[in-house]
Amino acid sequence: MKPIRITAVSYYNTLPFIYGLKHSGLLSGFVLSLDVPSECARKLIADEADLGLIPVGALPGIKGYQLIGNLCIGADKDVKSVLLLANIGLNMLKTIYLDSDSRTSVNLVRILAQKYWKINPEWKSLSKLTGKLGSDEGMVLIGDKTFGLCAQYPFCYDLANEWIKFTGLPFVFAVWVSRKTLPDEFVKSFQAALSWGIHHLEQSVIMAEKLHITPEQLISYLNNDISYPLDKPKMKGMELFLGYLS
Repeated sequence: MKPIRITAVSYYNTLPFIYGLKHSGLLSGFVLSLDVPSECARKLIADEADLGLIPVGALPGIKGYQLIGNLCIGADKDVKSVLLLANIGLNMLKTIYLDSDSRTSVNLVRILAQKYWKINPEWKSLSKLTGKLGSDEGMVLIGDKTFGLCAQYPFCYDLANEWIKFTGLPFVFAVWVSRKTLPDEFVKSFQAALSWGIHHLEQSVIMAEKLHITPEQLISYLNNDISYPLDKPKMKGMELFLGYLS
């Protein structure tokens, strides 16, 4: 049997998952690649991966997907790594630059702008930002590069918290997905390995190749800001988000 090809996001918040897959000893017969969220989705769609940690915003473009297991990358309060940074308040923003690494965050900020903040800024790719933000501009950034940035801007909006204020529901950024039926024993072992990684969360910090924060801050982030169970409130929040996308 060919190894199961797994693609996962290469951010801090995935470290417990990666640690469990690589070090629990509970899973065999797989190969793992680490990618940005958009690349995880592309690989699954292109059949370059059998199983992936996929941005929820990419799910509508994946035919016949199945959720695997009951764990996710989610938030039930500030997530601290999906931010809208700006030099001016929301009501006066004219332009927002978007981080293309994750379709989920791009869609999330657009939904919040239309449904909650009631603003209609011009949207531009972050790649078009060649210098500093203008006085009436903001930008959406995600992932490890966001740490420490809130203090550098007059206005910092945590998009997970904004969604929770808007809907009263937690937010799900990424879920484990396959487009094919995987062997039952593999799925059980996969889930067990992920759970083992979460239970060894503090040890998973050794997997971080570049640290933008201290190990203690990273452990606190994983323990307190990321919520891993894909429970009923998160499923409800995810379904509402997907409903907005449709």
